Amino acid sequence: DCALVTGASRGIGREIALALGRAGARVIGTATTAAGAEAISAALQSSGCSGRGVVLDVSAAASIEGLLASLEAAGEMPSILVNNAAVTRDALLLRMKPEDWDQVIATDLTSVYRLSKACLRAMMKARRGRIITLTSVVGLTGNPGQTNYAAAKAGLIGFSKSLAREVASRGITVNAVAPGFIDTDMTRALGDEQRAALL
Repeated sequence: DCALVTGASRGIGREIALALGRAGARVIGTATTAAGAEAISAALQSSGCSGRGVVLDVSAAASIEGLLASLEAAGEMPSILVNNAAVTRDALLLRMKPEDWDQVIATDLTSVYRLSKACLRAMMKARRGRIITLTSVVGLTGNPGQTNYAAAKAGLIGFSKSLAREVASRGITVNAVAPGFIDTDMTRALGDEQRAALL
């Protein structure tokens, strides 16, 4: 199996990529920078896993299309997709800039639509596949200063439930995972009040 893991250079995504690699999958891990992609390749290699890191801007349709075309040409269409890439641009709604709303929705929500759709055709043809999307408890509970992030993560839950019903008969499972608070680079950036609200 080939597994595509977005946001695999650190945190939860890195650990997922390594776990899939140790389980025998060929892992294609994405990062937003060449340095991040190189770090993924090095981590996979040092763990004895098959795969590599690649650069991908999940918020850009052209970047997704380019990556999927190259994977298809190489015979590496994923049978496992892990939608993990995410950003935060926290601010109280009255202070939130439109570009901060747009960037979070594009990265955290729209990218999952694009990537899932791009990978789904090959999964449907093979009559097997796995789509796992990382959401957040914030999508269930809300959190002050994170209306954009909470909206995106709540949207992922509805998206995953609906897509699961669409493709289950084709041997494809779709799940959303909402981890609790995990100490990562992303959560370290939260203010004390936000951290306390989540804990």
